[in-house]
Amino acid sequence: MNFPSKLVENAVNQLSSLPGIGKKSALRLVLHMLNQKKENINQFGNSFIDLINNINYCSECFSISDSMKCEICSNEKRDRSTICVVEDIRVMMAVENTLQFKGIYHVLGGLISPMDGIGPSDIKVEELVEKTKNSQVKEIIFALSSTMEGDTTNFYLFRRLKDSDLKISSIAKGISIGDELEYTDELTLGTAISRRLPYENSLSK
Repeated sequence: MNFPSKLVENAVNQLSSLPGIGKKSALRLVLHMLNQKKENINQFGNSFIDLINNINYCSECFSISDSMKCEICSNEKRDRSTICVVEDIRVMMAVENTLQFKGIYHVLGGLISPMDGIGPSDIKVEELVEKTKNSQVKEIIFALSSTMEGDTTNFYLFRRLKDSDLKISSIAKGISIGDELEYTDELTLGTAISRRLPYENSLSK
C-alpha cells in the first residue's frame, strides 16, 4: 500500500497493529480522524496517554481500577464470603452485567496454557490461595471458559483448594464447550452462575 504521507503511513501502521484491524480499516479510520477538529483528536489521543500513565490494578481482586482499590472491593454491601474467579476484566464485566452475582472477584490475569508457556506462576494463583485463608471466605466459584485452557486452570485450582473447608463451585454447563464467557449473552451467563454446581460433579462425568 502506497501512502501519500509518512505521517499517514505511521498512523495506519499503529492502528493496524491492534487486534481485528487491517491496513484498509486503519486507513479509513486515519482519514476519518483527519476530517475531525484538531481538539477532538487531541482529546482522543490524550485519553490513551492518560490511560497508560494513570491506570491502576486493584490491590485486592487485581481488576483494572482508577484507584488502588476498585469500586466493587470498596463496596461494603458486597458479599465477601463468595469469590468469583475469572480470567480477566472482560469476563468480570460480563458477570457483573448479569446482575446475578453479589460477591467479590479474583482476576487471574490469564489461564494456564502449557502450549503458550503460561504456567500457574504466571497468573494470580498464589494470591487466590492466600485470599482463601481468610475465615470470611466460604465459597469459590470458578467462572472460566469451557476451553482446554479453562478446564486445565479449573482443575489446577481445585487441586490447590480441595483440602480447605471451602465450597468450590463451577458455573453450570449451559455454555457450549469452547465458548468464551465474555461473548456469552447475559441471560445465559446469569443462569449459569445462579445454577452453579459443586466442581466435584464435573469430575465424575
